[in-house]
Amino acid sequence: MEEELYDLMDWADIEALIYSEHDNPHRLLGAFVTEKGILINAFIPTAISITVKLKTGQEYPMICEDSEGFYSVLVPGNKVIPYSFFVTYDNNSSKVVQDPYYYEPMIDGVDISKFSNGIHYNIYDKLGAHPITIDGVKGVSFAVWAPNAIRVSVVGNFNNWDGRRHQMRRLFDSGIFELFIPDLDVLEIYKFEIKIKGGLVILKADPYANRTELRPSSASVIWNLNSYQWNDDNWLKKRSSSNYETEPMSVYEVHLGSWKKPDDQGREFYNYREIAPMLASYIKDMGYTHIELMPIMEHPFDASWGYQVTGYYAPTARYGSPDDFMYFIDYMHQEGIGVILDWVPAHFPRDSFGLANFDGTCLYEHLDPRQGSHPHWGTLIYNYGRPQVANFLIANALFWVEKYHVDGIRMDAVASMLYLDYGKKHGEWVANIYGGNENLEVIEMLKHLNSIFKKRKDGTIIIAEESTAWPKITGEVESGGLGFDLKWNLGWMNDFTNYMKCDPLFRKGRHGELTFSMIYAYSEKFMLVLSHDEVVHGKGSMINKMPGSDEQKFANLRAAYGFMMTHPGKKLLFMGQDFAQYSEWSESKSLDWMLLNQEKHLQMKQYVKDLNWLYRQYPSLYMLDFSDDGFEWISCMDADHSIVVFIRKTNNIDETLLIVCNFTPVVYKSFRIGLPFAGKFKEIFNSDDIQYGGSGNINPRLKQSKNIEADGRDCSINITVPPLGISVFTCTPFTDSELENMVNTKKKINKKKK
Repeated sequence: MEEELYDLMDWADIEALIYSEHDNPHRLLGAFVTEKGILINAFIPTAISITVKLKTGQEYPMICEDSEGFYSVLVPGNKVIPYSFFVTYDNNSSKVVQDPYYYEPMIDGVDISKFSNGIHYNIYDKLGAHPITIDGVKGVSFAVWAPNAIRVSVVGNFNNWDGRRHQMRRLFDSGIFELFIPDLDVLEIYKFEIKIKGGLVILKADPYANRTELRPSSASVIWNLNSYQWNDDNWLKKRSSSNYETEPMSVYEVHLGSWKKPDDQGREFYNYREIAPMLASYIKDMGYTHIELMPIMEHPFDASWGYQVTGYYAPTARYGSPDDFMYFIDYMHQEGIGVILDWVPAHFPRDSFGLANFDGTCLYEHLDPRQGSHPHWGTLIYNYGRPQVANFLIANALFWVEKYHVDGIRMDAVASMLYLDYGKKHGEWVANIYGGNENLEVIEMLKHLNSIFKKRKDGTIIIAEESTAWPKITGEVESGGLGFDLKWNLGWMNDFTNYMKCDPLFRKGRHGELTFSMIYAYSEKFMLVLSHDEVVHGKGSMINKMPGSDEQKFANLRAAYGFMMTHPGKKLLFMGQDFAQYSEWSESKSLDWMLLNQEKHLQMKQYVKDLNWLYRQYPSLYMLDFSDDGFEWISCMDADHSIVVFIRKTNNIDETLLIVCNFTPVVYKSFRIGLPFAGKFKEIFNSDDIQYGGSGNINPRLKQSKNIEADGRDCSINITVPPLGISVFTCTPFTDSELENMVNTKKKINKKKK
């Protein structure tokens, strides 16, 4: 027997296996039909004896062919029968082991072809770690892309982190390594041990891992994403038939870890399941339609706020498990709240366990640091032109929609992706093939991604944070655009915050900063944002940006929020700013909820709440956001008074709203403004209302237009204009009978005069 076995051995392969340098161990390990019977080989370091147990009941002791743990046996027959190993180890423990090298690959040629061409949109179902059952045997299928590795192994507590034990099979020339390991279950931690050129061995977390350890630990965790039972069918059905363009969208931007923190000591964060009802209750009460979560993808450094991602396919373990996060989103949907996720495809950190130099080469990043490095951020830039890298990112955006039912993706730092010279000096970047600074590979990837999202037709959206004037960010791909659904209006944000920070005495000299946004308002589909970026790094909170006394600060902020909510475009406000938190935001502590014990902060919260519900109640404030038919200036040139007057409208004239904004602390008791048409005008909202902390300069009575010219209009009204305030009026045209009565009344008056 030993001589027969010896003749069947491939000693070069065995040596490669023992020295863990084999990229196709299935060629040697497992069961093979030979002329002399069924040859079964096993490599189990520290085993002192192994017996093959056939499913039919027969047992065959294996022969140790190499003292490092290589065993073989010839079993009679001409067909492989399922079997297991009974292994005794050098510590006298024994265990029945299923042979991982018995099984065929879970990834086929179609998968490989699609991935190699960058079009495998659910590659996350193939790469990574997936609990499955094969022929009644439960286990986990592992797969990883590491084309330049000499050898890849799965390591974890289950094999003593020994890279010799579960060496993976390279699938043809795809660069994908795979292995099915029986008898593993969820919650086992693992990494990929990669032997790179030069013989060095590195440990890498799984790029496609669905769960990770809590930082500072960095191992991946086996998880089954298909066990959660969703209850949001009604929401998804409604979403698929919705049209974000013509519907209200008031977004509450949230950092989950610092929105609220547990009171009990020893707990750093609430679980996703705990915070869901608290956050949903707040959002519903305040009238927001959506939340936007700052990145919840796994990241090692709290102070990065999630914008330096190491686990793109795993929600952070800080707040619980993947199922806990599914519950969070499910709960939001059942409460009628949409969920948008921040997503960071622009760069990734250099952490040694992450994507950097993944297989010993610059696999995910560019080799040339002029292309692959962000000099200011200290991070790495993806090689977007490599199909498998683009596939990793495109599939990741789709993953959060498909597996977690999210309603939208907000893409961070798009400008840094589009421009090859972003944040770089002369000599620090490489031009494209035409000599320009546009990243042609990124343009192609973004069009690709947005096209795939559009084809889903499920109501999900993609939002770009793009800080330049790059054309057609939200333009159709077919007409040369990038295909995003919305773009953050950072131009408006910069101009408007600069204007509001200015002392009202000098605002008349900066009037253009208030009105300029309407020059380009319809060049893109915009979202107006006052995000976390505006209340960190010494910029001050929103209330502390405002000039003047404490009372004036609050009045200024009410006016600012009112103007934002009535200006065309969808809306976003960062947490804490809706009750005028004084301090800058910090990820390390909870919001200053204790401020709500003070009347002025409680009044501000009530103001933002009423403003949100006003916005949602009146279609003219959102229905034609992206059409110039939805907005019209009445007065935009009155810099001396720092007053602007405009109307928001729909195709129904009865839904017209008249808005008057005064950005000085002066009260105008009898201020004449022009009107879009003759009719009745009723004030429905005033930021100077006493209930909001104002001084009560409101317009309590219905106003009827007079045939007195003002602002180039044939008719007008006299109103009280509140100081540092905004007034909103409904506009109702006179009916024919009312006009007839008015004419008759005028005739009677004239007749009496005669």
